[in-house]
Amino acid sequence: MPIYGYQCQACGHEFELMQKMNDPDPSVCPACGKPDVRKQLSAAGFQLKGSGWYATDFKGGDKKTPEKKVTDKESPSSKDSSDSGPKSGGCGGGACGGCAA
Repeated sequence: MPIYGYQCQACGHEFELMQKMNDPDPSVCPACGKPDVRKQLSAAGFQLKGSGWYATDFKGGDKKTPEKKVTDKESPSSKDSSDSGPKSGGCGGGACGGCAA
């Protein structure tokens, strides 16, 4: 059953009631007895529990797109194996031995 919040407009008393959706709203304030009670608007609170829910689900942030993998046909090193430039993954300076200096 949902919990509804109410506030008396006469005395300012706030209270909550657990009631069915089709139950009538309270007509009088339990603190002062005056018939000026209004329902408060509040944000619904809920938790995602159980398997399949992660702490990162439904949170804002960077959404990573899958990286495109380079195939053998698109690889720049497979076009010309005699190229003496830096190999993929090399440092580019010749110190690591991955490229010809």
